[in-house]
Amino acid sequence: MLPLSTPPHPLAALLRSSARRRDRTACRKLHAHLLKSGLHQRPPFPSALLDAYDKSGLLSDARYLFDESSHRDAVLYSALLSALSHSDRPSQALSLFRRMVSVDAVPPDGFIFATLLKTCSRIGSLLLGKQAHAQFLLSSFFTDDVVRSSLVDMYSKCCAVDDARKVFNTVPDKNHVCRTAMVFGYASNGRKSEALELFWQMPRRDLFAWTALISGFLQSGDSFDAVKLFVEMRRSEVEIDDSFVISTVVGASSDLAALELSRQLHGLVLALGYKSSMILGNALVDMYAKCSDIRSARAVFEGLVMRDVISWTTMVVGEEQHGRAIDALDLYDKMVLAGVKPNEVTFTGLIYACSHAGLVQKGCELFDSME
Repeated sequence: MLPLSTPPHPLAALLRSSARRRDRTACRKLHAHLLKSGLHQRPPFPSALLDAYDKSGLLSDARYLFDESSHRDAVLYSALLSALSHSDRPSQALSLFRRMVSVDAVPPDGFIFATLLKTCSRIGSLLLGKQAHAQFLLSSFFTDDVVRSSLVDMYSKCCAVDDARKVFNTVPDKNHVCRTAMVFGYASNGRKSEALELFWQMPRRDLFAWTALISGFLQSGDSFDAVKLFVEMRRSEVEIDDSFVISTVVGASSDLAALELSRQLHGLVLALGYKSSMILGNALVDMYAKCSDIRSARAVFEGLVMRDVISWTTMVVGEEQHGRAIDALDLYDKMVLAGVKPNEVTFTGLIYACSHAGLVQKGCELFDSME
């Protein structure tokens, strides 16, 4: 008789719910409860806690939790490596990987290899990517197709598209993810004909594949063909259930400074129900500003339900580029009052605004405040 599987613990479900809601207070309360009940070191709570802290924007708490753990296994390492890889300091994942292998002697699995390769892609290190590739070939996971797809992606993003193709050719059963990664690799490296040839050979051309092709063309500087492909995708009646492809085409429209196209894309955003998307809203603000319609840019900005530093900075820079220095400075004051911390791009736009308006004293004050 087979043993009954252990039902999932309700606290684990609460942690996942807190992570989805990015509820920092709930994460900490649950952590305190686990400490009091003595469950904090029992699986799956260490990795679930770490994941919840990461998704709630508390990466330092996640790192502290990891360091204090009495048993750091592959699952816990996987959780922190993934968190660091997606953070604004992805190179920290590499030092953690070295600690995993040399200090705790934890052998990497397929997921860890894929995360390591994604980190190499983010920092653009072909050398480290090749070293990870060598370790993967020597491991017991050398036939893992998920890792092979990650290798294709890594080589493509490190501008070694021929090496990506060599890995691609070694995959006997090329799945959809692997084919899409190769299409993006060709497209993003300016290999237009090869990207299109492989794309049209795909057994299934869904939104994911179209997005890879379109964003690849945009990344290689071919905004015109990126927009043409989007029009062709719309004619193919591909269902758009993700806003990323729209934000990509909005970026292409910004590069082309095509105001009429921009207005049509804005209408499509509203029709598809993505009005509340902050990422799309930021892209629309930038698009209108680059199309010299600063009033529409400001209207979109004012209509954003949520605003991050990119939202504010995009609008500040847009006002500055249209010679509206006072509006840019006024917007900066509102940004600070809203509790949003400016970045280097924000200050660059503000100092340019002061320069163009002859506001030397204000520019000096801003420069001093950068510390």
